[in-house]
Amino acid sequence: MSDLLMRDVSFSYSDSFALHHINLKVGDAERIALLGPNGSGKTTILKLAAGVLTPKEGEILLGERNIKRLSRREVAQRVAVVPQYSYMPFAFSVEEVVMLGRTPFIRTFTGETERDYRAAKHALELTDMENLRTRFFNELSGGERQKVILAMALAQQPRLLLLDEPTAHLDIKHQVEILQLVRNLNEEQGTTIVAAMHDLNLASLYFHRLVLLKEGSIFADGTPNEVLTPQLIQEVFSASVQVGQHPLANVPYVVILPKGNATKL
Repeated sequence: MSDLLMRDVSFSYSDSFALHHINLKVGDAERIALLGPNGSGKTTILKLAAGVLTPKEGEILLGERNIKRLSRREVAQRVAVVPQYSYMPFAFSVEEVVMLGRTPFIRTFTGETERDYRAAKHALELTDMENLRTRFFNELSGGERQKVILAMALAQQPRLLLLDEPTAHLDIKHQVEILQLVRNLNEEQGTTIVAAMHDLNLASLYFHRLVLLKEGSIFADGTPNEVLTPQLIQEVFSASVQVGQHPLANVPYVVILPKGNATKL
């Protein structure tokens, strides 16, 4: 069974950027990274999968249901999104932000239930943020804020978790913590993960399937060893690289080759 199926999906913005006939099947409990240069379509695919954008052609299925036939609430009960940037305009506490993830399940006249509070508490525990639950969100570090937004998404208890550059602007420590958490959610909770990534080496380490995009089309789709080759990287990114094996994991490790006299002291 697939949690997400894009069948011959095309999309264009008013400035003519387009996705061209995307066919993408995301199976139950898969962990996939979308790779490609800026403007290749990674974020657009996530927005289509979340129902934020509507395809011009083709169809998108969540489970066995066409996303066009689902209400916004129904989509949000199945799919959670962690955006690249997060900011709260009001002085919300961490706990209040995480409770926002329960919005698709809260009925207008009954308010939050014990189930909602349990889901939020469990999300805080999973992200190791329970000890900061009374802190104001905007007072946290970038890495801590990203964990809180991830906890808010987990409070939705989604089958499908979409992440847009989850490690952007984070230091190495927080990059590893976020991606380790994402991998644990996938392997231990069975959450299906699709993430847009820029860092090829982090994608290689933490995702078992890579989808490489170029100019709005899928250029390659497979394991890290199949996708991260010097030839494919050169064709997609116009960058010269060497690809070896990671010293501790059986995955490729990409080294950028400098141009000109960059290697001279």
